[in-house]
Amino acid sequence: MVTQISEAYVKKELHKGIATVEFHHPQSNSLPGSLLSELAHTISHLAHDPNVLVIILKSSGEKAFCAGASFDELVAIKNEAEGLKFFSGFAHVINAMRKCPKLIIGRIHGKCVGGGVGLAAAVDYAIAVEGSDIKLSELAIGIGPFVVGPAVERKTGTSAFSQLAIDASSWRNADWAKRKGLFSELHPTIEDMDESISKLANTLSHSSPEAMHEMKKIFWKGTEHWDELLIERAKISGRLVLSEFTKNAIARFKAKS
Repeated sequence: MVTQISEAYVKKELHKGIATVEFHHPQSNSLPGSLLSELAHTISHLAHDPNVLVIILKSSGEKAFCAGASFDELVAIKNEAEGLKFFSGFAHVINAMRKCPKLIIGRIHGKCVGGGVGLAAAVDYAIAVEGSDIKLSELAIGIGPFVVGPAVERKTGTSAFSQLAIDASSWRNADWAKRKGLFSELHPTIEDMDESISKLANTLSHSSPEAMHEMKKIFWKGTEHWDELLIERAKISGRLVLSEFTKNAIARFKAKS
């Protein structure tokens, strides 16, 4: 099944208990609000499908895994209500992944920026290829990684998250992300990565669904308040994105690209 959103899409397939969710956007797999909404809806639907035993989250193409928030939508935000609505999209996706009783494997085939780092952090087991460098670039445009921050900090710890958030213009390589716990595995080639993903997904599809659900509850213990927390964080981003600093920073970035 493919849900088309302009040139973007969210596609899901199910084979022998393994559900694969793929998202695409022509601008380096960036995330407009419509795509975020469809991702959250798709993951929530799979969470309640008894035929689904394990989920693989991936994006299209061979370059960026996810470039984060859509700049076109950021510059179009006119007030705090619109800002809250947009950034709540990231909150809804992360919370859908958090509350999904199925284990989610992330296929990280390229660079992750901002919200893309958040997606990589919110999966239960991220398998990446060399070159999948990461950056939390939000501060560089006058906001901050407020919504994705709890997910990133949960995986990497406060120190590593702080380094990413403060040094918003620098890339950390995939090996750094692996050492800090964001990536569970790091492979030299796409083929090796996909082989590992296939092997793990197949193993999990033959494991006890009840046991995996109980494990996931333990893994995410202490995040029960995130439904409220991430929306509060979205309010902060929704307010800051209206600043002249942010509008000017985005305009400079778009002019360069």
